[in-house]
This record gives sequence, C-alpha cells and structure tokens, in this order.
Amino acid sequence: WLQMTEAVEDNTLIDKLYEFGERLNEAKDKSQNVEDYEGIIAAASKGSSNTRAKQLAAQLLPRFFKFFPDLSVAALNAHYDLCDEQDLAVRVQAIRGLPLFCKDAPQYIPKIVYPLVQMLPSEENVERDAANKALMSLLRQDVKETLTELFKHVQSSDENEHSRENSEVYEQIRESVISFVRDKVFPIKAELLQPADQMERHITDLIKKSLQDVTGAEFKMFMDFLKSLSLFGEKAPPERIQELIEIIEGQADLDAQFNAADGDHIDRLISCLYIALPFFMRGASNSKFLNYLNKYILPVFDKLPEERKLDLLKNLAESSPYTAPQESRQTLPSVVQLLKKYMPRRKTGEETNFTYVECLLYTLHHLAYKAPNATNCLCGYKIVTGQPSDRLGEDFSENYKEFVERLSNIEELARATMKKLTQGMAEHNKAMAAAKTDEAKENIKVQKQNTTTGLRTCNNILSMTQPLHVKTPSFIGDKRINLSWKEAVKPTATAPPAGTKRPGTATNGSNNPGVKKGRGAGGPPNQLVNRALEGLPYGGRSGSRGRGRGWGGRGRGRGYR
Repeated sequence: WLQMTEAVEDNTLIDKLYEFGERLNEAKDKSQNVEDYEGIIAAASKGSSNTRAKQLAAQLLPRFFKFFPDLSVAALNAHYDLCDEQDLAVRVQAIRGLPLFCKDAPQYIPKIVYPLVQMLPSEENVERDAANKALMSLLRQDVKETLTELFKHVQSSDENEHSRENSEVYEQIRESVISFVRDKVFPIKAELLQPADQMERHITDLIKKSLQDVTGAEFKMFMDFLKSLSLFGEKAPPERIQELIEIIEGQADLDAQFNAADGDHIDRLISCLYIALPFFMRGASNSKFLNYLNKYILPVFDKLPEERKLDLLKNLAESSPYTAPQESRQTLPSVVQLLKKYMPRRKTGEETNFTYVECLLYTLHHLAYKAPNATNCLCGYKIVTGQPSDRLGEDFSENYKEFVERLSNIEELARATMKKLTQGMAEHNKAMAAAKTDEAKENIKVQKQNTTTGLRTCNNILSMTQPLHVKTPSFIGDKRINLSWKEAVKPTATAPPAGTKRPGTATNGSNNPGVKKGRGAGGPPNQLVNRALEGLPYGGRSGSRGRGRGWGGRGRGRGYR
C-alpha cells in the first residue's frame, strides 16, 4: 500500500511538472506564471526518489530561467542539487542543462563554470563527457568570459578562493581543467579565438597569469600553444618575441639569488634556456640569461651536479651566436677560464671531456667574434680595433704562449682519441657482420652512433683550435661548425629505455665523457630537459619567490625535473 501511494505521488508530481511546463510554454507573458516556476523549483528540491520527475525538472529549470530573475538564486540552487543527485541519469541531465542558464544571461557564466569544472575529474565517463560538452557549449556562447573562469582554476592557489578547502580535490580539478584546455580548447583555437587579435591577447594574458605556479610539462605546453598563435607568428614584431622571452625569464627565476644546492632552480634555469633558444634565433635578446650565467653559474660550475653540467654548456654554446657584443665581452673571461680547466696545458693522465671542450670552444669563437679584442688580455692575441680596450701597450705574451700550449695539447689528445674511435668503428663493423640476434645488432648500432658522435666532436675541436694558433685569429661567427649533438641520428627500433645505462665501453662514452651521445637535431632535447618537460618527480623546491610547484612531479612542492 505504501509503495502504491508513493507511485501515485510520483506520477502526480510528473503530471504537475508537465502542466507547469505547458502553461509556461503557452503563456505570452511567462513572467506572470510565478507559481508554475516555483512548482518546478520545488519539484527539483524535494527529496523524492522519482528519477523521471527530477530529469524533467532539470529540463524545465533552465528553459524558463530568464523569465524569473527574482527566483534565480533558488532555481540555480535547485539545479545544483540535481547535479549532486545519486542517480547518474539525473546528474547527466542536469549537467547538460547548465549552459542554458547562460544563453540569455551571460552574467551567470561564473556560477555555471564552477560546478562544471568540479565534474571534470569524475570517474563516470558519461558524466565527464557531459561536463566537457557543457563547457564547450559555454565557450561557443561567450569564449572570453568562459576562458576567464576556467583559468581561475589553473592559476596560483593564493589567487583561487576555493583552493584551500581541499588541496587534493583542488589539484584534481586543476589538472582536469588543464587537460580540458589542452585537449578541447587549444586544438580549435582558430574557431574559438575570434576576433583573433583580441582573443589571442586575452588568452595570452590568462596564461601569463597562470604561470606563477606550473610544472615543467605545463610550462612547455603553454609555451608551445603561445608559439602557435598568430600573435607570435612569423610576422610578429620583435617586441612580441621579446615578450615570450620575458615569460621564460620569469620561469627561470633570473631575479633570484642562486644557490648551487638548489637542484630545482638549476633544472628550471637550464630547461628554460633550452626553451628560449628558438626565440633567440628570431631576434630576442639573451642578455638576461647570459648575465645571470656569467654572474652566478659559471663561477661555481664545479659545484653543479655532474648531470647538469653538460646540458648547461650545450645550451650556452647554442645561445652564444645570438649574444650581443656587450654581453660577449663580459662573459668571455668566465668562458676562457672554464676552457682552460678542461683544456689542460699538459697531459695530466685524467680523462678529457671532449664535449665540454667542444661546447666551450664554440662559445669562445662566437663571443669573441662579437668582441674580438677582449681576447687580447685573455689569450695574448694582438687584435687591433682602434679602441682603448685593445690594450696593445701591455705584454700578454705569456698568456699567448700558455693558451697555444693548451690548444696543441688538446689537439694531440683529440687526434689520439679519433684514432682509437676509428679502430673501434672497424671492430663494430666486424661485430655487426658476426652478430646473430636483432638485439645484438641494435646494441652495435648504438655503439656505432656514439662512436660517430665522438668522431664529430673531435673533428669539431680540431676545426676550432686551428684558427686560434695565430696572434690575430679570425674567429668563427657563422654556421660552418655543426655541433656534434645537432647531427640527425636515425632512431633505432629498440633504443635503450629511459633511465638505463649503456654498457661501459671505450666507444659508447661511459669511459670517455666527451663521447657521450647528445641531443639529435629534430629529436628530443637532452635527457635533463626531457625529464623536466615530462614532469618526472625529483623533489621539491623552496625558492624565495614562494612557488608551490617545482617543475616535476605532482603535488605541492614539486621538483623541476
């Protein structure tokens, strides 16, 4: 009897909802039918288990919402309750109806975006899909306001009033919003960001505001998107490209004091310098990076972790052709001092890191090309420019003698290493002919590639030392030297998995640091940058700027790499 009574009541409720809807449809002045709309609100708010009635209420509430502004708060609260219903069908129906509240009342977009982003991390595929589609509907209704509200959930927690309620939930929502923006918004930017000039600037400003607290993977994703905008395209003026560099400089913490023990800052700095390289090529200034490296990093190079040193020198070498004369002059003393450390005056019995020498010689040439007479006091040259900085009246002959001895010594070492590598290549070829398994063949291919890289490194060193023996050298300032790691390397079918080490042999670089395989042109960046941009966790950071995230794993206090 009780079940029959409930069934009758449920049917009665459904009939009433249909009546409310019909009267509202037929009314010319719908705002006069206040009782009908109040009846719909009441039906949505009741603790009834009538799924059909609640689904019907979820359709009617947004349909007539605009006619009853005095009931807006009650109507939205009732609809929010439907979005929280236990029954999935009711929730999905309510989610689908949310964008309709804003169709004629864009001022409600903030109140609609907020519940929708809460549903993005849902484990129910149909609920998550409904939330995605509802947000896309809002974007097409009012892209500017919707993007503004979405990015509030990406920005630093200090600026998000909801973030402190539950940090774990906040992180899930934040990641879901970033995924939505990446997967749904960015691919159709040409369609959504209209008018292009205004909307591209708006989303750029939103992204810049969001970069106060991001991981390395998130930063790279946002930078890749900004690069794709016509605002920063091929025809963009220099000040636009400089704007991108300033964004990268901000991420690199170039205004912070440097601590050699702060691994996260080191990783952030090196990876940001790598990300900045394409913009240096387009005319942006690298002066702030170079000044920071010269002031803080190069003087304590020995204190840097070993795995960071090579990446730093590679990035320094690649940015050196784009350095202005003033920064070139200021940086040259540190470069020459470091070069002398790795280019000893006489044989010491210690292993030579040829890739370090290649990086530093390349940097020396390009910096000295911009400020040639700065080498007079550093290397004992006699370069005449007519400026007082030529210092021709001073005797630097001992400097010249010492530097030439270092050049001769590294040349002898490089030729000896090339001989060994050439012999090793012949052995690899024999081993390849005798190899029986695919795995053995792939391993030999890797060794041959590393041997080839080592030979290129030594060849480059000899090409760069040769012009430096004369007292008035011609420094290389063009692209005739192709850095060894920039050579394209054909990918192999079974490359060693990330994080594993190759067998230690004289030819793969384990016993010869200068022969290690580097970045391939057109391929992925060096291992450090890969780790940084893939977001692998390597511990936290406590910098003076108060970042919550480093550039690595998820959660508060993220490490960079």
